[in-house]
Amino acid sequence: MTLLVISPDYASHLLPLATLATAWQDAGERVVVATGPATASIVAGFGFDRADLVLGRGSNPGVIRAEHQPPGEDDALRGFFDATRHGMVATLRYQAEARRADLLWEPVDRARAVLDVIDRVQPDQVVVDHLAFSARIALAAAGVPHADVVLGHPSALPVGDEVYGYPTAWPAAFTAPEAELAALHRLCRDVRDAFTDEWNAALRALAPGAASSADAFAEHGDLLMLNYPAALHDPARTELLPPHAFLGSAVRGEPATDDVQDWLAADDRPIAYVSFGSFLSARGDVLATVLEALRPLGLRVAVATGSATGLPDVPPDWLVRSYLPQVALLDRAAVAVTHGGNNSVTEALTAGVPMVVLPFSTDQFAGAAAIEAAGLGAALDPNAATPAELTDAVRRVLDGTAPQLARAIGAKLHRVPGRDVARAAMLG
Repeated sequence: MTLLVISPDYASHLLPLATLATAWQDAGERVVVATGPATASIVAGFGFDRADLVLGRGSNPGVIRAEHQPPGEDDALRGFFDATRHGMVATLRYQAEARRADLLWEPVDRARAVLDVIDRVQPDQVVVDHLAFSARIALAAAGVPHADVVLGHPSALPVGDEVYGYPTAWPAAFTAPEAELAALHRLCRDVRDAFTDEWNAALRALAPGAASSADAFAEHGDLLMLNYPAALHDPARTELLPPHAFLGSAVRGEPATDDVQDWLAADDRPIAYVSFGSFLSARGDVLATVLEALRPLGLRVAVATGSATGLPDVPPDWLVRSYLPQVALLDRAAVAVTHGGNNSVTEALTAGVPMVVLPFSTDQFAGAAAIEAAGLGAALDPNAATPAELTDAVRRVLDGTAPQLARAIGAKLHRVPGRDVARAAMLG
């Protein structure tokens, strides 16, 4: 049997998909990953075959920097970072406008490239990233059965009267005037309609006579797989989902490097792990506030700085690197301070670690709201939280019931790994 995994050229997308594919690899089956050149080393590290497939203008091998992106994409990334400084609504408006161009990049050409990979690989099963719209339109046009993996918060697939890009929930720390929210909702509807028109035009070019979509953002594969714990998902929303499987998490094995192992062994005090992921680490101003907030707590601190610059000096016993083995450090952490990206959230929960979440964009708001509602941590506005407020939030999380609740969730996620759920669901 051959499994084909289709992923954009982004490490944050490929890593969980590749982790799911290890269940096929361990069963002695062939795995081919179709993705771009930036993440080729990740594919090789997993021991998979690779088919070259570029699905978008940008790429991210692990830490994204605007200056490493192609012309146009660099300015778009800088614009996004600037929008995050103006708050939730400004960021979501920017992302909605950008969505007109970045989610269906050269859709007919890219779809034909996907179908060429299908012809060459001849897979028995196909797993595709939900956000790889050009790939999914190819599979739909050709009638290729496939599993569609939502790697972000489940709200990335709208159900009921939801509109893609408009948060299904946000934490208590975030407020906005009703008029601004109404305008954002209108913009997201307009973008949905324009995106759907483009999807339908590409679909007709690929498969004349194919049925049109009413909402391309709500399209999905034959099997929907959600990289998210079912326990955190609103049961009423679960009832609206198409046939699906909650994977819980897709956490890879990630051994600590020698220097990290030495640091972990040097002291047994509780550890705070800090990371804003591959994109939002650019917000060095917020990261600096977090570092200041952690000073008085007496914790050991491990900080993945990513692309952040201008950070203050920190105590000499803190571990500060541009990149750190997140999974290995979370296994030892007492609390995580995070932007709330879905990989970070699911990896922290699998390790049984409560969180202080500072969401900046997209589904991070809904994810942070779920963490807050479940008592698994606290959520603050990254543009407004002071060092004192962050210090207090970390203390409250550590001293409350969040650690116990997180350990209980982690125990459940460990019992049935997401990769095993995915394989069982696909084998039927």
